[in-house]
Amino acid sequence: MATGSNFKTLTLRLLALLSASSCAIAASAKPDVLFIVVDDMNDWISLLDPKSPIKTPQLERLARRGMFFNKAYCISAACNPSRAATLTGLRPSTSGVYGNKSDWRRAVGKRKTIMQLFMDAGYEVRGAGKIFHHHLNGAFHDKGSFHDFRHMRPQLYPPQKLNKAPRYGSRNTDWGVWPKQAEDSIDYQTTSYCANALKQRKDDTPQFLACGIFKPHSPFFSPSPYHEQYKEIRLPQRKEDDWDDLPKGAARLLQSKKWFWKGMMQVESKGAGSYQSFVRSYAACATFADAQIGRVLDALDESPRGKETIVVLWSDHGFHLGEKDHIEKFALWEKSNRVPFIVVAPGTTKPGTVCERPVDLSTIYPTLLELCGLPKDEEADGFSVVPLLRNPKAKWDRPALMTYQRGNHAVRSERWRYIRYADGSEELYDHQSDPDEWVNLAKKPGHEAVMAKHRKWLPKQEAQIVPDLRK
Repeated sequence: MATGSNFKTLTLRLLALLSASSCAIAASAKPDVLFIVVDDMNDWISLLDPKSPIKTPQLERLARRGMFFNKAYCISAACNPSRAATLTGLRPSTSGVYGNKSDWRRAVGKRKTIMQLFMDAGYEVRGAGKIFHHHLNGAFHDKGSFHDFRHMRPQLYPPQKLNKAPRYGSRNTDWGVWPKQAEDSIDYQTTSYCANALKQRKDDTPQFLACGIFKPHSPFFSPSPYHEQYKEIRLPQRKEDDWDDLPKGAARLLQSKKWFWKGMMQVESKGAGSYQSFVRSYAACATFADAQIGRVLDALDESPRGKETIVVLWSDHGFHLGEKDHIEKFALWEKSNRVPFIVVAPGTTKPGTVCERPVDLSTIYPTLLELCGLPKDEEADGFSVVPLLRNPKAKWDRPALMTYQRGNHAVRSERWRYIRYADGSEELYDHQSDPDEWVNLAKKPGHEAVMAKHRKWLPKQEAQIVPDLRK
């Protein structure tokens, strides 16, 4: 017969076993998360419009599984502020992370990234590729956000410049057919790691897997088969006097970026067809990136928990290919900010659903927490889109908000894009009649009420610029 002391000991052990058992059951019940980040993928893709020349069949394949947000926007049209904001849940106006060199970890202090929150919740967090900004040879990567992370470092450049335009910027402005084998690319190696992580699950520990696709970021290199299909690609539409109605704030913000377009025109004047080759190479890189995403989806289908896995795919920002006489991102126009955004949440999203509500990527942080049953973060700037995942026509009275550099913001509602610069100057575009944003309505009569309605969503406070990270 057990004594009172022995009975108490046995009871405590039994309770401990039951507690451990319930924790194991709870852990195994948590859904896996596949978190795919694509760099510089713009909206000239077949996912957003079947008539677009750049084909992305794998993105369309993923969209058929869940919800595709047709009006999704980045938080900032630059790699570091966009990724830092999306991964920490804090906008640039809150954190002070406005530029590609901003020390985001210093800015947010001990605040946890979305990956760290999942680590705290018992997830095995793994990743590969470009998740954080890659500036300063990867110095921006946050090692504390992963149990296992793989930097892929194959040769980034061919032995010599391919586009025969040595005066046009840095090696990052190169483009052409390279490498010969897809297996020699960063993205192929990244997706191979992620595919293995999906297929080689050995226990019931929930997994958060981050897959960072580098293309179509410059330099625009991809294997030959991806270039072949774009020999006759058309050029983006442009308007010759497009800058004539821009305010001083726009000219000031974009002053240092004018050389992108001017440099391209100089190259074109010396070698006819260079501009089209540039556009062709971007398209080839986008389709190459899409194909690598397909490899990950194949692995997901073969994985033991694939049907229960939550998938989130997003791009850090858009990309201009000459629209509005601009190349690259770094602007507050539609082309710099509109991105692909797909959520597959088994049991919540219905396959093949399209949501037309405008959202920005500040929604990712709170949405993933809610979908996976993690505690809500009251300090996050964004709002969960779970109501929209359940019903794409649910009430959603918030527009998308974008920031590029301190004091410059854009507000995107279902019909309008409103921009206000740090000097107070403004732009307004009616996407119902002007999807190319060729006519600035800000100074035309009859639009003050529309602008006032959008101004109220601008940040009430502007964090000071955080110092740059110096390695």
